[in-house]
Amino acid sequence: MTLISPAADRCPVCGQSNRCTLADPRTVDRACWCFSETIDPAVLAALPDEVRDKACLCPRCAGLADKHLPAL
Repeated sequence: MTLISPAADRCPVCGQSNRCTLADPRTVDRACWCFSETIDPAVLAALPDEVRDKACLCPRCAGLADKHLPAL
């Protein structure tokens, strides 16, 4: 797995926007999309320690791309 250097607004797996509202000062007062979703613990466990808890996964890498998520 090739990993991207963690940035709060980027997915550490693919480098695309993770759509995290908490990482954006303009939307920090909104609940993040991931608060109402269940992410498979195996997906999180597969992340190497150096990126775990550093930045959120994007919906695609979290395995939720097929679900309807609210637009930002």
